[in-house]
Amino acid sequence: MSGDGMSGLKEKPRGAVSVRDGGRLLVRVQLPLPASARPRLLLQPRPKKGQPEETGRSLVLEPAGPDEWQAVLEPDPALDEGRWDAYVVTGPDEERVPLLPGLRDLRGLVSGGDAVRGAPLAVRIPYATKDGRLAIRAWRRATHAESGRITVGSDAMTVSARLYGAELGEDAEVSLIRRGREAGVARGALSVEGGQDFSFTVDYADLLADGVGGAPAVWDVFVHPGAGAPRARVARLLDDVADRKTVFVYPATTVGGVSVRPYYTLDNDLSVEIAPQPSR
Repeated sequence: MSGDGMSGLKEKPRGAVSVRDGGRLLVRVQLPLPASARPRLLLQPRPKKGQPEETGRSLVLEPAGPDEWQAVLEPDPALDEGRWDAYVVTGPDEERVPLLPGLRDLRGLVSGGDAVRGAPLAVRIPYATKDGRLAIRAWRRATHAESGRITVGSDAMTVSARLYGAELGEDAEVSLIRRGREAGVARGALSVEGGQDFSFTVDYADLLADGVGGAPAVWDVFVHPGAGAPRARVARLLDDVADRKTVFVYPATTVGGVSVRPYYTLDNDLSVEIAPQPSR
């Protein structure tokens, strides 16, 4: 099952996806095959650069109408974190055929889906790739801090968030960790607002106070729920946006001669970028 050949099909199959109760994904595929066929839906994890391809997840496609087949992706077992490309395999010796994206009904994801505050998080968002294929973006995190409203001020930003997979202790705090060899850490208090909801404020001056404020830097945002608990990455995962970086763009602020702005990474994690002011 290697390659992306068309396996003799006159038309490329198209997959529609809808989110159902319990986080199930119903995939309906338009595919002109005889009723006796036994096609399968293949979800193939996209390998990281330089890494070999891993075994995918295969689901039986059941007849659902004239030239239509369907499969249900149950929430368990959860997909590993990453991007999963969708294919159809029409027979044991046939090559896999990439699915084109059809209608995606993601209304069940907009309000956070079925995420439970005290439980680990498993998220799956169907989306169309840049080259026009159907794929699923998956996150799987034992502890997660879901960012909400971000208020950007002239010298600080305030973030509202909710914790999943852990409890907030009295010594809970937020930390920003600078990437690179000269890693730095800026810590701050958070304000618990009831249950697992909390907020915190990042003073931009704290990110510029260690002598490297004029150099480009990226600070990744984490929450430490309490002593001995693993830190949780602050991210925005619980909606229907698979790639947030270019969709949610926050204004930059000039502090100490440099530009400071919060942004979402390619993994939808929250970070803060410090960059020299562009020359005029």
